[in-house]
Amino acid sequence: MKYNELGTTGMKVSHVSLGGAAFSNIYGTFDEERSLELIRESLNRGLNYLETGPWYGQGSSEKTIGKALKDVPRESFFIGSKVGRYEKTTEHMFDFSAEKTEAGVDITLSRLGLDYVDLIQVHDATFAPDISIVLKETLPTLAKAVQDGKARYIGLADYDIELMKEIIEESDIKISSILSYAKSTLFDNRLQNYTQFFKSKGVGVINAAATGMGLLSNKGPQLWHPASDDIKALCRRASEYCKAHNVELARIATWYTLNQPGIDSNVCGFYNKEQLIDTLDVMDKGLSEHEKKVLGEVQMRFFDNLTLHWDDVELPLYKAKMSELQQKL
Repeated sequence: MKYNELGTTGMKVSHVSLGGAAFSNIYGTFDEERSLELIRESLNRGLNYLETGPWYGQGSSEKTIGKALKDVPRESFFIGSKVGRYEKTTEHMFDFSAEKTEAGVDITLSRLGLDYVDLIQVHDATFAPDISIVLKETLPTLAKAVQDGKARYIGLADYDIELMKEIIEESDIKISSILSYAKSTLFDNRLQNYTQFFKSKGVGVINAAATGMGLLSNKGPQLWHPASDDIKALCRRASEYCKAHNVELARIATWYTLNQPGIDSNVCGFYNKEQLIDTLDVMDKGLSEHEKKVLGEVQMRFFDNLTLHWDDVELPLYKAKMSELQQKL
């Protein structure tokens, strides 16, 4: 396993790390035993950073990881969790207030069965009513959690990289890392436009969703995926091309992402041990000549000179739902 220093934290995190979203029903039916086995196998194979949050299964991810780590020496792993995004219902989904943030940290520690987390991140600040709430309430409360020994470092986790850059520039609180997702992929590699800035600020870079949350796989995304029908159709054609050539699109997409420069850790939401082993295999051994050829064809045929995204999809929908709820009051 390759290890990289996360910004200036001194934490040497595994190049491939374990995402906790899979320990819920987000990417399929949650199975506790399969999840516990996957977490233990990941640790045995050298993954030392685990990424979770209360949003994933409304706590099931944190509880499952906590159960798996119960007898694991604390010094042998790093763990990051989040505040800000919590429940499924629209009106209770986000809360960046100081009060909720303080309580959220304590609940997370209780679920994990830990005295502290290594990284506590603001989850999807995009959805805050105003960014000043994050700057004046969320981050100072997290700074107090660090002071109290409940967390070691503070991070940001968001789809909007430009917003994370803005928060880092404006915050009086030290931000030690960012987590970006679906922005280091075959169809959208914009994270590379920002890595130099983050590194210049001593901020570690964590990437997630090498397959664009399932878009870049032969199986395809979940029904809830926010991408447009056009993007899904294009990725489906890419997967059909891969199938016709007996290649797994997720495998070549993952190889592409794992080889992008300036990224300290790549969070992978494995569903089972087989996906874990396959990812580590492609990281260690690379692609076959046939897979390389298919990757080149996929890039040229489907994603050449394109940046596919859903930047302006989720926030307007959330605002519309909130407006509708407020009108009913």
